[in-house]
Amino acid sequence: MKSRQTSIACSVIRGGTSRGAYFLSTDLPTNAELRDQVLTAVMGGPDPLQVDGLGGGHSLTSKVAIVGPSSEIDVDVDYLFLQVAPDNSFVSTAQNCGNILSGVAPFAIEQGLVQAEDETTTIRVNMVNSGNRCELTLATPGGAVEYSGDTAIDGVPGTSSAIICDFLDIAGSVSGAMLPTGNVINEIGGFEVTCIDNGMPVVCARASDFGLSGSELPHDLDANTTLKASLEAIRLKAGPMMSLGDVSEKSVPKMCLVAEPTAGGHVLTRTFIPHECHRSIGVLGAVTVATACLLPGSVVDGVSTVPAGCDKTFSVEHPSGVFQVRLTIDEEAAPEASVVKAGVIRTARTLMRGEVFIPPNIWNGE
Repeated sequence: MKSRQTSIACSVIRGGTSRGAYFLSTDLPTNAELRDQVLTAVMGGPDPLQVDGLGGGHSLTSKVAIVGPSSEIDVDVDYLFLQVAPDNSFVSTAQNCGNILSGVAPFAIEQGLVQAEDETTTIRVNMVNSGNRCELTLATPGGAVEYSGDTAIDGVPGTSSAIICDFLDIAGSVSGAMLPTGNVINEIGGFEVTCIDNGMPVVCARASDFGLSGSELPHDLDANTTLKASLEAIRLKAGPMMSLGDVSEKSVPKMCLVAEPTAGGHVLTRTFIPHECHRSIGVLGAVTVATACLLPGSVVDGVSTVPAGCDKTFSVEHPSGVFQVRLTIDEEAAPEASVVKAGVIRTARTLMRGEVFIPPNIWNGE
């Protein structure tokens, strides 16, 4: 069938609590500016509803993964994450996304980038955004991706087969240091905060300092314009302090309000990504907040509890339920260097595979 539009092979995959469009690196323009224009068109922007594209009118469903063979030693595939803003033409590569990362495993196998083993397959991924590594392990009985299983994650209906994500070297992934300001506590705008990066740059602050319990619903927090203005003022000042530069047009750092847990977990969170309250919590955001719980004197230290032992499973409470993070620590190391391995369990499912069409005035395929 002929079309005057440009077609690109695309898979739509739910990865964790997000949904994204997945592409082979060879199918997109090599020029970054043109690539971003194409991806904005794929998602249907700039338009808050993204009615003319695949996006769902929310940052959690306006994400892209670009995957290809890796030239790195002991790595199977490269993965570049792009956050496409629904209501403007801004495309960010400033951070990783652990949820979309989980969908890289089935995509890589189903696209022939990785040969699946008979029972389980481990895929070594280079996260291009930061240069960090992750190992993804999933069930592949008979050499095919298994989607059925009994693993449930809060924020996703039903159950699926587990995908184990082990992050190997994510401290300072974007900012260059676990504590990019050099301090466990900083005062910004009259508020005590902890600026930390163990996979995702996050500014943690106590919900109580803003007159909140921490258990408010996301839509109520989104409607609190005074709160959002205060958080953005802190974020803009924290950016340069965290070696991120001017963050006015960036999606990092994330802002996270923390409070004492209310549902049997270890810490309660409300995360802004960066201007909307997350309906759950991002994978690497959860890893970073759990890491902050280990730091004596951090703003999280005062409201959280820490599991015993070297292998710790943190239950991070969020608006949709609980996110479990596994941290392996070196008890002999300084607190800011103690985490040697971080792991989470996610699920993913391929929803659609086919072609997405781009208006020829944006890209003619050359």
